[in-house]
Amino acid sequence: MVSSHKVPAVADLYGDLLETVPDVSYPLSAYFPGLAITVLASLAAAYLSEHYGAPLMLMGLLIGLAFNFANGDARLHPGLGFASKTLLRWGIVLVGLQITFGQIASLGWVALGAIVAMVAIVTLSGAAAARTIGRGAAFGTLAGGAVAICGASAALAIASVLGEKRASQAQLTLVLVAVSAASAVAMSLYPALAHSLHLSDKQAGFLMGASIHDVAQALGAGYSYSPEAGQTATIVKLTRVALLAPALTVVALAFPAEGETKRGLIGLPWFVLGFLILCAIHSLFIVPEPALVGAKSATTALLLLAVTATGIRSPMNLLLEQGWRASVPVIVATLISFGLALLAALMLV
Repeated sequence: MVSSHKVPAVADLYGDLLETVPDVSYPLSAYFPGLAITVLASLAAAYLSEHYGAPLMLMGLLIGLAFNFANGDARLHPGLGFASKTLLRWGIVLVGLQITFGQIASLGWVALGAIVAMVAIVTLSGAAAARTIGRGAAFGTLAGGAVAICGASAALAIASVLGEKRASQAQLTLVLVAVSAASAVAMSLYPALAHSLHLSDKQAGFLMGASIHDVAQALGAGYSYSPEAGQTATIVKLTRVALLAPALTVVALAFPAEGETKRGLIGLPWFVLGFLILCAIHSLFIVPEPALVGAKSATTALLLLAVTATGIRSPMNLLLEQGWRASVPVIVATLISFGLALLAALMLV
């Protein structure tokens, strides 16, 4: 039987709210109901994405929100919490098998430096925009980092470091919705803009890889332009993904846990270390192609389950209270990301 401890008013995605009991443990069977509804909702999202061409993560989030009423049943909480936290972190670890240090080095030091600078500037622009509208630097860092690195995956990872007290689940869900929608618009619009600007294949690939939020959509936009643009977009986008680990380190240093001094590398979350280890393994050793394909599919599945569970657990009343102004940091960061990526493509490629 599931423990009857008090459930917090706001779904506790990362288990760090004061109202929760940190040492609660559940029997294995307690996880099944929440995991079952998460899997069913995720399968529905995958079906809609495959048959109608909609962004997979956005579909998972929207269907999760449609099932939000189920969050009132406390029997679902253990499974939903496991999906939105543990499965998320393992998905982040597996992202490390999608890139190698050699792919990053092939860009050259100037282009690599430009990408690093863009990630930093876009993240800071989100924080600045959030402070302007009175939302706080932590929320802005969440929004800006999601745009700067890899969309929903980065938002979930950054929120995991920030914790619920700094970035509530309602704010996380809002960022997930906004960044998924912005990425979908960018995927549709940027190839046409690249054609109208008469960009070369490499320039177009750099633009889309450096500015579109979601990995799949960045690659899809690149390959819709040309095969060469798609290859360039892949390397540039995965370079941004590789910056997730150092970005999380900076976030951990900038937003130390309450009651602690600022953390060094020893406080780096385990899933970030796992990400770096798998990236190093892929760089130094030959990983069988079936293993890489399987890891990519597993990453997509784990992140989809995490996003869907996040939608189910989101407190809709608090989400609606955020208002449209809360999307401003994502919009500002998206526009700055496009401008910087276009400038770098024209000057460096």
